[in-house]
Amino acid sequence: MADSPNCDLTSLSPLQLFERVTEQGEKVRALKAGKAPKDEIDVAVRRLLSLKLSYKTTTGQDYQAGLPPKDLVLINNGTTKEEDEDLVDPWNVQTSNAKGVDYDKLIVRFGSSKIDTDLINRIERATGQKPHHFLRRGIFFSHRDMDQVLDAYENKKPFYLYTGRGPSSQAMHVGHLIPFMFTKWLQEVFDVPLVIQLTDDEKYLWKDMTIEKAYEYARENAKDIIACGFDINKTFIFSDLDYLGTSAGFYKNIVKVQKHVTFNQVKGIFGFTDSDCIGKISFPAIQAAPSFSSSFPQIFNGKENIQCLIPCAIDQDPYFRMTRDVAPRIGQPKPALLHSVFFPALQGAQTKMSASDPNSSIFLTDTPKQIKTKINKHAFSGGRDTIEEHRKYGGNCDVDVSFMYLTFFLEDDDRLEQLKQAYTSGELLTGELKKVLIETMQPLVAAHQERRKQVTDEIVKQFMTPRKLAFEF
Repeated sequence: MADSPNCDLTSLSPLQLFERVTEQGEKVRALKAGKAPKDEIDVAVRRLLSLKLSYKTTTGQDYQAGLPPKDLVLINNGTTKEEDEDLVDPWNVQTSNAKGVDYDKLIVRFGSSKIDTDLINRIERATGQKPHHFLRRGIFFSHRDMDQVLDAYENKKPFYLYTGRGPSSQAMHVGHLIPFMFTKWLQEVFDVPLVIQLTDDEKYLWKDMTIEKAYEYARENAKDIIACGFDINKTFIFSDLDYLGTSAGFYKNIVKVQKHVTFNQVKGIFGFTDSDCIGKISFPAIQAAPSFSSSFPQIFNGKENIQCLIPCAIDQDPYFRMTRDVAPRIGQPKPALLHSVFFPALQGAQTKMSASDPNSSIFLTDTPKQIKTKINKHAFSGGRDTIEEHRKYGGNCDVDVSFMYLTFFLEDDDRLEQLKQAYTSGELLTGELKKVLIETMQPLVAAHQERRKQVTDEIVKQFMTPRKLAFEF
């Protein structure tokens, strides 16, 4: 995003400055291509040069397109700011730590609550079910008001689940399955309705794609979501481009949120600037609206007091901090949240997965051979440089991507612990650990592909048709 002229550039991290320069460069190219007035182009060019100078002053490096700064620590005064090490917002996740984002610090920064043993035990008592391994292993690690949801459930009061997907590509990767796997478990153990928002409008606004392509991706992604095994009688999947035009309740809630959030507030929360299109600025209200049961009168019979629980990755929390601030002012209950950690790229927890880089993750369209090749070739290792050193000193599970992936997808706690002990002691080599991951991921992806083949366009249409679900309100 381009900065407004008065932005204090000294407060930005190197990565943020890099993104500002990139955005401004794109703006200059667009102005020239559109044959804008010379004065307007000159102003944009001067702004670009100023940003490039700030970037070099901060990083000591010349800006190079497509090459983000290697060192994310500010060097202005030779000191390191720990709080600047991790950059987390709805569009960027960046860390300088090979272990990944420091989630304890993130809990403090975001003001959420840690999911501790007491809460996990309470969920087990309430549901009568063994907690999901995502809870047991701290993959879902943070929450807002989950205690209130459990209070309501124990007092026979209803709640519902809401999660979503931004359809930025036709093929989803295994990391995209994490919130849906957990949401499916929550729906089953609590027996509650679920709404799934496909933000095709958001992707059109942020990405270089046509509105038709965004809508096409939404329907393709819906097939992968349905293939996770959701109950059609208890689940409503909707595209923003479709549903907003058919639901008065949904649009009314969007307008209510829009009225109670100022431009200054969204600039502060999301970093929007005067150069962003008004679609981006108004979009947070669209992601907020499914948090309110009155957005789905066909499901909840028009009732407005049913609390929502949102399982999501913690980078989405800014949307719902805004939502929780607005909710009391428009007479709605605050949504509760369960936050997950980020799924690492194959190249390591410091790097970001990209739909445009097929080697950054395992995609749901990959063949067994592709899965094997990707893991063997690209999965970042926590092993030693030589077999002799590995046998002597052992591997580091904290940075080893194969082990990280197994914490997500290997359900057997005892087996996971055995692998950890063997790898840490040096008994298990990196190649052997990768073999375990390959043998875990190949059948998982193959089974998903078989289920997806059974999802027809007609089934997608049924899931995405506004209708009453198998609940009485």
